[in-house]
Amino acid sequence: MTDKAISPLRRRLIEDMTIRRLGPGTQQQYIRHLKSFADFIGRSPDKATPEDVRRYQLRLASIGTTVPTLNAGASALRFFFRVTLKRRDLAETVVSVREPRRLPVVLSPEEVSRLLASTTNIKHKAALSLTYATGLRSSEVVSLKLTDIDSDRMVIRVEQGKGKKDRYVILSPNLLDILREWWRAARKKGWMHPGQLWLFPGYRGQHMSRRQLHRLVCMAAERASITKRVGVHTLRHSFATHLLEQKTDIRIRHDSALHPRRYQRPRRGDKPARLPVKDARLTRRRCHGQRSRWPTSSAAAGRLGARLMPAM
Repeated sequence: MTDKAISPLRRRLIEDMTIRRLGPGTQQQYIRHLKSFADFIGRSPDKATPEDVRRYQLRLASIGTTVPTLNAGASALRFFFRVTLKRRDLAETVVSVREPRRLPVVLSPEEVSRLLASTTNIKHKAALSLTYATGLRSSEVVSLKLTDIDSDRMVIRVEQGKGKKDRYVILSPNLLDILREWWRAARKKGWMHPGQLWLFPGYRGQHMSRRQLHRLVCMAAERASITKRVGVHTLRHSFATHLLEQKTDIRIRHDSALHPRRYQRPRRGDKPARLPVKDARLTRRRCHGQRSRWPTSSAAAGRLGARLMPAM
């Protein structure tokens, strides 16, 4: 699209989103929702009225729009009215919908073993094994670089994950062996040439896409005869659930794959969590500079990670 095709109002919206460092996906989503709103009212969105906003959201609800889509559109309208137009009166008329909370789909260890064993090549096996054994999100898996694998400390560095935060996750010995096998196979085929950064390269010098990773999970689940609705995030939920079932405290490290709930800001109305006496005593020791008993060494991380990977 050329610069002449962009209206001044749309350009200002893009500039406001750029100033606030909104991601490319978020910007495209906001622009798409604003265009849909403008098409509905039949004129420029800066001339909208509170009644227009009400009719538009009523239309979305009447045609069965999903709750995430409704809330995404509400966020786009609210940002446009409040930031770009400085019209707080219109922003206050936008309504968000409470999203129902459902239990995630979790695979059993036996189902995970079948899923990983059903992969057709070493690249697919390495990608899915890493996804399960670390609990990473799909965007974090595909954007890993070769230099992010630290075999000396037995950790994987995740750069700019959700919330624009860096963190480390554990690297199990079994997973390290699979990644090395994948690296040797990719190097033999010329995929790991000098200057290639990504752990899972894709086309045109880019990394594997999130859609491709999701497709790999679905195909592996189908070959393993798993009837549950499985996606990349299912492996993440299974990772956390299997840890808890093994009586492993996921608060072992603050930079673990899943951030502990006690480090997050409590929601309004929630009661403050009470730690057991032993945990509270260890927390006080850490705060006063004394040595903690949490197993934070790389050897302990390796033993913990080894229990995550099923025997294959």
